[in-house]
Amino acid sequence: MFQRFRKSGYIFTDKKNPRWGIMSTLLGLIAVVSVAAAVYFTYLENGAAPMQYGMVILLSVIYSMIGMVLGVRSLLEKDIFKLFPVMGIVLNVIAVIEGGFILYLGY
Repeated sequence: MFQRFRKSGYIFTDKKNPRWGIMSTLLGLIAVVSVAAAVYFTYLENGAAPMQYGMVILLSVIYSMIGMVLGVRSLLEKDIFKLFPVMGIVLNVIAVIEGGFILYLGY
């Protein structure tokens, strides 16, 4: 019954998902969510941001820079799937741009 939904044949590959690429994606996701949460909670307080929110933004920028290094490092490996490294680099670049823009505005 379930044979109709499967492809016939086998796919042989040595490719794998790199650990550093997955870590880069997780760090980027944490950084983007942290920046979004800090902005949202500042919005709820009518723009009055405690110093802790600024520290969250600063740590998010640091996390995302580390995540970018890990993403580029894993992208240079051979025989890997490139989904996680590319996704990690994109998320980390977004977090650096968001955090840098907010810190530049004097958040």
